[in-house]
Amino acid sequence: MKKTVLLIFLVGIIFSCGTPKTVIQSKKVLKGNWTLDNIDLSEAGTYNIKLFRDTSKECFEGSTWRFISNNNSGVYSINNGNCPTGDRNFIFTIQEMNKETGLYDFLFKPTNAKHKSEDNVGFRVRLAQLSESNMRWEQTVQVDGSPFTIGMNFSKITE
Repeated sequence: MKKTVLLIFLVGIIFSCGTPKTVIQSKKVLKGNWTLDNIDLSEAGTYNIKLFRDTSKECFEGSTWRFISNNNSGVYSINNGNCPTGDRNFIFTIQEMNKETGLYDFLFKPTNAKHKSEDNVGFRVRLAQLSESNMRWEQTVQVDGSPFTIGMNFSKITE
């Protein structure tokens, strides 16, 4: 009897520490190929924005992204011929819902082809919206001491 109770207790602990169902479902929806259609800014004006310490907002628009959910990795490709084109590798994690905002945090870290970070720098964005066909990331930074939000709007590429 003691062994049975102990076994049930251990199984309960293991399942309670697992990945939440909504995060697992989000990874399934995220899996596949996406296009970063456009980037919008919360404030009007002209800003020199360099996203993810890589390249400009204009270069990111139209980029293609591939998410591989079974190993939390992916590749995005800058396609604009006026920009430094090519593939960039990354790893990602979807974290549990932020109780204050009701949104999920998405951690994004650029890597080399072997999924190793050169400088261990990552970026936190909010996964503000995710459906079978659309996704929106939001990153809030400070500009002149005020919050400034960069919104990245993706659409899923159907095959």
